Amino acid sequence: MFGCLVAGRLVQTDPVQVASDKFVFNLPDYENVNHVVVFMLGTVPFPAGMGGAVYFSFPDPTSGGPVWQLLGFITNDKPSAIFRISGLKSGEGGAHPFGSLTASSVAQVGVSVESLEQLIQQTPVSGATVSTVDSFLQFTQKMLDSLFNFASSFAVTQAQMMPNPAETFIPSSCILKWYENFQRRMAQNPNFWKS
Repeated sequence: MFGCLVAGRLVQTDPVQVASDKFVFNLPDYENVNHVVVFMLGTVPFPAGMGGAVYFSFPDPTSGGPVWQLLGFITNDKPSAIFRISGLKSGEGGAHPFGSLTASSVAQVGVSVESLEQLIQQTPVSGATVSTVDSFLQFTQKMLDSLFNFASSFAVTQAQMMPNPAETFIPSSCILKWYENFQRRMAQNPNFWKS
């Protein structure tokens, strides 16, 4: 029903079933993994009103036991998700639905089949969700605002300008025009800068 993919490795489609509604993939050499993709194979859908909570665990350096963290979820409407796990190797683990699995020297990705009502009430660990176009647009807008504000802070009128042959001056109207053009192009196509 599920698959797990790490870049540069073979796809895993054979999770260990630890309960009727709980599945676990082993991730050896987890220290060298940045992102993991969890997806439905498309052969068996979730039952109506159900989805899968995706968890990540790694061995706790102090106790040796697993530390589980909620990454997010997959559903019939969202059959795959990419999660960043490289920054999750420290911090507190939370409650998890996998019971007492034996301590392992490898990391694990677990999928727990739960009701959609339960899934929407859970809060994934911060930083696990991979950036989306919306967050990229927000970053770009903040960057544009910062550049414009920074450049504008140096603005002087022509009467205030002190002659300095070593200095190049750019009219603030040029920065404003670039700012407006960049915003317009981002609104039309957020990926225009890739071409």
